[in-house]
Amino acid sequence: MAIISSKHPSSTPDEPPKRQRQPPPPGDSLLQPTASSEEQEKQEEGIRPQRLADYIGQKELKGILEIAILAAKGRGETLDHLLLYGPPGLGKTTMSLILAAEMGANCKITTAPALERPRDIVGVLMNLSAGDILFIDEIHRLSKMTEELLYPAMEDFRLDITVGKGPTARTRSLKLPPFTLVGATTRVGSLSSPLRDRFGLIQRLRFYELDELTTIVLRTAEILQVAISEDGSQEIARRSRGTPRIANRLLKRVRDYAQVKFASTIDQTIASEALEVYNVDPMGLDWIDRELLKVMIEKFNGKPVGLDTLAAATGEDALTIEDFCEPYLLQIGYLQRTPRGRIATYDARKHLGYVGW
Repeated sequence: MAIISSKHPSSTPDEPPKRQRQPPPPGDSLLQPTASSEEQEKQEEGIRPQRLADYIGQKELKGILEIAILAAKGRGETLDHLLLYGPPGLGKTTMSLILAAEMGANCKITTAPALERPRDIVGVLMNLSAGDILFIDEIHRLSKMTEELLYPAMEDFRLDITVGKGPTARTRSLKLPPFTLVGATTRVGSLSSPLRDRFGLIQRLRFYELDELTTIVLRTAEILQVAISEDGSQEIARRSRGTPRIANRLLKRVRDYAQVKFASTIDQTIASEALEVYNVDPMGLDWIDRELLKVMIEKFNGKPVGLDTLAAATGEDALTIEDFCEPYLLQIGYLQRTPRGRIATYDARKHLGYVGW
C-alpha cells in the first residue's frame, strides 16, 4: 500500500541564490551531476505552488475553493469532500496539497490500485487525524468492497467492520475523526452514482491557456535556475498541449539541449530546435498523435474508425489513445467523435499537409 504523507509549512521557503550557468570546460563530462540529490529533490518540490494565491490558472476553480476554505475555517469544520476530474497533468494532486496547506492540515496521498483489499482502506482511515485530507488518485478504479467502506466514512465519519463469519458475524462501528476526501479521476463517468453523490464539491479542471502556461514555464525556469527569454517560454508553452506537467517536462528537455549546445539563454530558436529533436511539433503533437491522424487519413480514407480498430492499426493501447491522445486532439479540433467512430478533421489534414491529397 503506497501512501505518502505531506505536511505543508505555513509559508514558502526562501529560494536558493541564483548561480551563473557556464558551459563545462573541455574534457568535462556533460553527464556529471551538477547538483546533489538533496538539491534536486528540493527543486522538484519547489516547482509545485504552495498556496492558492500562487496557483496559476483554473481561475473559476480557485474562486470556488477559496469560498469553501474561508467558510470551513469560519465554522471550524473540515472542507466538504471534493472530486476533481479532467485530463492528467492539470494539477489535481497539487491542488490537494494546496488545500492541506491552506487548512493547516496533513495531506495523505494514495491511489485506488493501492487500496485493492478492504483492509488497505481500513488501515488508511484508522490512521487519519482530525482535519486530515486524504487524496485518492484514479478513484474510479476503487473496488466495490473498498467503495462501500467509504460510504459511511464520508457521510458519518464512521467505519463499519464485519467481525467473524457466518452466523456469528457481527458488525462493529468505529468512530473516525472528521476528514476531507479529495478524489481525482480522468473518468468521472466511471464512478458509481452512490460514490459520486457523496462529494460535496465536484469540479472539472480545464486545459490551460497560452499565457497561463507561459507564466508557469517562466516560474519553473526561475526555480530551476534556467535562463529563458519570453519568446522561448512562449514556444515551450505553445507545444505543451495545454498541460502544466507537459510544459515542465518539455522545459527540462530544452534545458538539456541548451546545455549541450552551450546556449546561455533559451530563446525561441533554441526552444524550437530542441522540441523538433524530441518530435514535438508547433501544435504540441508528438509522434503518436501524428501517427493516429495519419492512419485515419491514409488507411481509412477519412472515414469513421472505431477505437479498437485504431489501436490495432497503430499498435497503441486503446486506453492510451482514449485518455492521452484524444482529449487534446478534440480540444484543438483535429478529431471528431461520431456514433460510427473517430474522424480526422479538415484542420488535422491541413496541419499534416493532406489538403488536396
